[in-house]
Amino acid sequence: MTLALVSALLIANYTIEARLDTARHVITATETIRWQNATATPATELQFHLYWNAWRDDASTYRRESALGAIRPNADADNLTESDRSRIDITSIVIGDADLTSRQHFIAPDDGNAQDRTVMAVALPRPAAPGETLTIRVAWTAHVPRTFDRTGVVGNYYFIAQWFPKLGVWQDGGWNCHQFHASTEFFSDYGRYDVVMTVPSGWTLGATGVEQSRRDNGDGTTTHRYQQDDVHDFAWTTSPDYLERTATFQHPSLPPVTMRLLLQPEHADQAQRHFAATEIALRSYGEWYGAYPYGHITIVDPAFQSEAGGMEYPTLFTAGTDWIAPKQATTPESVTVHEAGHQWWYGMVGNNEFEDAWLDEGLNQFSEGRALAAAHVPNRYVAHFFGGFIPHVIPDVVLTRETDSNLLRAYRRVAHLESEATPSFRYFPNDAGGITYAKTALWLNTVERWIGWPALQRGMSAYFSAWKFRHPKPNDFFAAINRAAGRDLTPFIEQAYGSAKTFDYGIEHLDHETVVVRRYGDGVFPVDVAVRFADGSSTIEHWDGVDRWKTYRYDRRVLSADVDPDRVLLLDINWTNNSKTMEPRGGRAATKWSLAWLTWLQDALLSWASLA
Repeated sequence: MTLALVSALLIANYTIEARLDTARHVITATETIRWQNATATPATELQFHLYWNAWRDDASTYRRESALGAIRPNADADNLTESDRSRIDITSIVIGDADLTSRQHFIAPDDGNAQDRTVMAVALPRPAAPGETLTIRVAWTAHVPRTFDRTGVVGNYYFIAQWFPKLGVWQDGGWNCHQFHASTEFFSDYGRYDVVMTVPSGWTLGATGVEQSRRDNGDGTTTHRYQQDDVHDFAWTTSPDYLERTATFQHPSLPPVTMRLLLQPEHADQAQRHFAATEIALRSYGEWYGAYPYGHITIVDPAFQSEAGGMEYPTLFTAGTDWIAPKQATTPESVTVHEAGHQWWYGMVGNNEFEDAWLDEGLNQFSEGRALAAAHVPNRYVAHFFGGFIPHVIPDVVLTRETDSNLLRAYRRVAHLESEATPSFRYFPNDAGGITYAKTALWLNTVERWIGWPALQRGMSAYFSAWKFRHPKPNDFFAAINRAAGRDLTPFIEQAYGSAKTFDYGIEHLDHETVVVRRYGDGVFPVDVAVRFADGSSTIEHWDGVDRWKTYRYDRRVLSADVDPDRVLLLDINWTNNSKTMEPRGGRAATKWSLAWLTWLQDALLSWASLA
């Protein structure tokens, strides 16, 4: 039986029947949606996401933005055929006894692109009153594409996501139903999913939820039924090539979780690594924020060249690894921890990813790095050769919580370009990762170093508890952190989140009696200044960082000075100016410059990496 959590307000409940034709790459399906108007405002129309129309032609907003930002190059190849593309066509929509098929029309609420067909609206025969429940019956056909944005088909591997007509969110007197954009993800209400999928017999199938039944139809097909309560999406996968493995997560104070792994045959020897990484997320996030409640989770190892790795769905996620996966590097560990972690930040806390993508991706990027570090997972930089096929570990370049996934490089490239408060779908397409993932992880790391992990952990745990199975907004997170910190962090948050200000502190001048520190950036943050003297003594100056510069004078011979010596301010865009020394260029100075060169080399190597 499916686990009934009885925790979420089940607003949009879907019963779906779908048949996959693998010869034509076509899904034929029907759905019945029971939708409740849970607001105080009548609804005069319904709005649906039809995500697969983003890849129907090159005129969609998604395709235009992809070309503008030169992102997802595999999907944006110039030689796409019709069989590579996708589409979703509504053949019938009925509400009660009213056939509304002829009323459907496409709208473009974000950019006015009349050729975009990712949002469909239909006028209601009469307004849906507050508290009223509608029964909506929809029939459609969809063509499965060559993989776009992690969904589609490659060979006999199918990963099916964002595949059904899905209602937007009715809130604040209107529909929150954005077009599909190239650099943002999704937003929908919680509900119960009861989904029947018919696929070729002998093909392994995995999906959101728990399998309730499996029926051989006697015609070469098998029908699988999955159910899940308290989720806001449903994804599935099928292939005849999967190896299936299972294990159980056990913990003295957290509920057990059955882990199901669907593995590519060439990765058979990596099964335990996938399980161990999933356990890191279940343990760390569970201890820090709150228990994983569903009792089951499915890990999908995507097919080679499917471009389907690294994506989250309720109770199911795609990982990603290499044929050769050195144990000194976190492949597949980092992506597995990250996507399993999304069961908290996206899955159970359902923020609006179109508008506030940082609120799940950034919190999860921070949590992933912390979880890997707490588990003492070794992480070396890996260079890839022959088109990414052959990995090579560079043993002397160690990735830390702050540099893992190239956070510093990704952030520094776009630090001055976007405010995080800008709705995520309005970011320039190629800027989103550096802001959404990297900047958030760095400023959360800064807050942790500033107020301490116990306070930050209390705040994040309280936020999770208050907003589980709900739709929070940024101020809800900030309020939880401020309460836990016992102080008002608003001045820093207004800069880090609410502006594109950059932080840069450094040593402007150093001689034997004088240290001059400077604020080169427009961001303000309190920093320490460590000064070391020739007699072997040292001192720490506490500077509020407000003025553009400050002078410290001493009656002892100064040897060196370092701004922010503990690297609390991880948003500093230039660490090369943080310190100066009066020591001669030999001995200790030579060592210092050698280490500086190695740091520069590490940054250069990291610049060739991509975000996980």
